Amino acid sequence: MLTLNELKRDVENGSIDTVVVAFTDMQGRLMGKRVHAQYFVDENVADHGVEGCNYLLALDMEMDPIPGYSIASWEQGYGDFAMRPDPETLRRIPWLEGTALVLCDVTWNDGSPVRPSPRQVLKAQVERARAVGYEPMVGSELEFYLLKESFEEAHAKHYRDLTPSVPYILDYHILATTYDEPLLRQIRNGMYGAGITVESSKGEAWPGQQEVNFKFADAVTMADNHSVYKNGAKEIAQLNGCSITFMAKPDHSWIGSSCHIHTSLWRDGENAFAGGPEVFKQFLAGWIAGAKEMAVFLAPTINSYKRYAAGSWAPTTLAWGHDNRTCGFRIVGHGAAQRIETRIPGGDVNPYLAFGALIAAGLHGIEQGLDLPPALEGNAYESDADRFPSTLREAIEALERGTIARAALGDDVVDHYLNYARTEQRLFDEVVTCYERERLFERG
Repeated sequence: MLTLNELKRDVENGSIDTVVVAFTDMQGRLMGKRVHAQYFVDENVADHGVEGCNYLLALDMEMDPIPGYSIASWEQGYGDFAMRPDPETLRRIPWLEGTALVLCDVTWNDGSPVRPSPRQVLKAQVERARAVGYEPMVGSELEFYLLKESFEEAHAKHYRDLTPSVPYILDYHILATTYDEPLLRQIRNGMYGAGITVESSKGEAWPGQQEVNFKFADAVTMADNHSVYKNGAKEIAQLNGCSITFMAKPDHSWIGSSCHIHTSLWRDGENAFAGGPEVFKQFLAGWIAGAKEMAVFLAPTINSYKRYAAGSWAPTTLAWGHDNRTCGFRIVGHGAAQRIETRIPGGDVNPYLAFGALIAAGLHGIEQGLDLPPALEGNAYESDADRFPSTLREAIEALERGTIARAALGDDVVDHYLNYARTEQRLFDEVVTCYERERLFERG
């Protein structure tokens, strides 16, 4: 990481000339500005921030302004909000020459937080946990596909018939991952240089599928690192003339890409889940109780739900088990390392929203003293355990009916993301797909 004094020194000696000032939008993308480093220092941008149009939290993936958001609209004139840097996130970006990056909190001009902004959603839940004496600790494991085509070439091919970096399954395969090592080494070392503690990389469960893992951290730091990594991995791929996708299900014939989220609560510097005490059981029971209505935050797109299929390494149920990868919730680690892993989110998830939703659900379980049902033994895919929503439409209905999310996140946040999810569903419903043309053009 980089202190402000170190930044000033590097600006003076010419090693940094650009500061990326960014926040994470609803879709999980970094949005912001590139500020000349000397201006950043001279004008104390770290203190007062930069302005951005508030439509950035009221857009779809295509950057089209969408009606129905209370915080921004044509009627309100699409004014500005402030992107206020968090100096604790300042870091060098080694893969971009002369560049540093700082992440921001989004605030209104009076300094009050824009509550539906993803980082604020997470920070609000972290503060709830701290108020009762706990620090949420999180580790996220992101899978992705590495393709030989560049992003430009993939776009020209309409993202069809792309070439995985290795033509066979490379799960834990050292020889196969050696072929991709020049790029993976750049990612590991680049992230380490950006202040993210790297654990390992490995091949995953399908041709070209990869995973890079990082050391766990407090929830906000982990979400920050997740966002920097996801953006940076794509930038590094672009610089190498290939492409990376974190799409949950890039092709119906491929295994989906997951984001496994490991969570524990800490108190007084120690893991409060160690040994499986009551708080551990209640927190997990809260996940089970709240997962359906939190689905919009865990699986945010139409494509997210294409992962959920039996025998696919993606869970379909809300069952929990001890080191059982067929379950939606898997207990891993022993003693001080005991934690809960949810295997429900995909690589497309927004980490701030997912972490915030999981903390909210877990705190609900503690507050209500929920009882944990028995662990599942065997194959959860073939069990009668309660199911996670299988479509975005079902997830929307669960959030509309639910009470846990509204009580924890607030009406303004829930209504904001309901509008987001309904928009995703509506836009998909309006599109004629290749599937329809291929089935019906001649034979229909």
